[in-house]
Amino acid sequence: MSGTPEAAGFSASRLARLDTGMNDWVKKKWINGSVALIARKGKIVFYKAYGYNDPDTKALLAKTGIFRIASQTKAITTVAALMLWEEGKFSMNDPVSMYIPSFADAKVLQSFNPKDSSYTTVPAKRPVTIRDLFTHTSGLGYPAIGTPEANAIYAKNNMTGGVGVRDQTLADAMKRLGTLPLLFQPGEKWMYGLSTDVLGYLVELWSGMSLEQFFARRIFQPLGMHDTYFNVPAEKGARLVNFFLDDSTGMKKRASVFGGALDMNFPLEHTHYFSGGGGLSSTIYDYAIFLQMLLNGGEYNGVRLLSHNTVRMMTMNQIGDLTVNIGEGSGMNKWGLTFSIETEKGSAFTPSQAGSYGWGGVFSTSYWVDPKEEMIVLFYRQIWGPHVVNTDKAFKPLVYQALND
Repeated sequence: MSGTPEAAGFSASRLARLDTGMNDWVKKKWINGSVALIARKGKIVFYKAYGYNDPDTKALLAKTGIFRIASQTKAITTVAALMLWEEGKFSMNDPVSMYIPSFADAKVLQSFNPKDSSYTTVPAKRPVTIRDLFTHTSGLGYPAIGTPEANAIYAKNNMTGGVGVRDQTLADAMKRLGTLPLLFQPGEKWMYGLSTDVLGYLVELWSGMSLEQFFARRIFQPLGMHDTYFNVPAEKGARLVNFFLDDSTGMKKRASVFGGALDMNFPLEHTHYFSGGGGLSSTIYDYAIFLQMLLNGGEYNGVRLLSHNTVRMMTMNQIGDLTVNIGEGSGMNKWGLTFSIETEKGSAFTPSQAGSYGWGGVFSTSYWVDPKEEMIVLFYRQIWGPHVVNTDKAFKPLVYQALND
């Protein structure tokens, strides 16, 4: 899979600017370290790590480190569901209630009283469909990081973002979610939320396997993704990358976040709650294999997971005139069946071509695929802080300026 930059249309000398930039971000203490991988025309042309996994001990960050990839899990869950769709297990316009009865007779939030978290509802105009889950137009939000109303209602009902959960099961949580009010009428708005977690539970119902088993047997093993897990094995635990927080006290390694509510060793603490929206940990190389499969139209190294037309559906606008209100190109780009899609309008503000698709994870990992350039790009960090956005802004121009064909 490796190749020379020149063979893939890159200038080695201009690519050195990216090398310099990534070193500089460590020297400036914007981040403790990062890993980047670029592949073009099926060949890896850049795959390097910079900085430290522990600045205090000068332990270097390894490019084979295992990162918490959070919402990058969503694309894998989507592929799993679409594999089952291709097998005839469901139709896109099926109501979710066909499979999870608690979603029947859905109600939509009308008013909310912040004093006691009480609320009133109105009936949903139509059922939530499987397509709504794929496109985040279901009316479901996210606990803790959503609207004040969603945060309060979900907290009161013990709904979580799905990461580091050990005191409940996915089945119980998703059934309980179906009894709670939707935040808007299905299909009338785009909102990032628990839709993909519901989709992950449906994969379990349709396949008769846990999501962990399905991913391993049907996706990871066939593709040769040997370092992607809900539960990182103990023998690989030393490769879990440290997490950092950069705040008024400086950049420091953190064992927990959210005031101690989330132990950042969660990938090593065995869970049976398999969040299709955010539970995986992986290496940058493993996820590059997954993205290369998509860029190849659903096939990698002789293994076909999806037809090329299913990948086409995944990577085109599926929300019409609705607005995507987070992520790069907020308000200008669209959403497919799990990805943010670069539009012609959005591409005026970035060097990536219209039709590019990608996303990332809350712990500061990101990726995109540029089909017109036949290129995949991944940029991984494990840090929260004010300078993470600086590295994001600098990274993409440094990649594209090195193209030389």
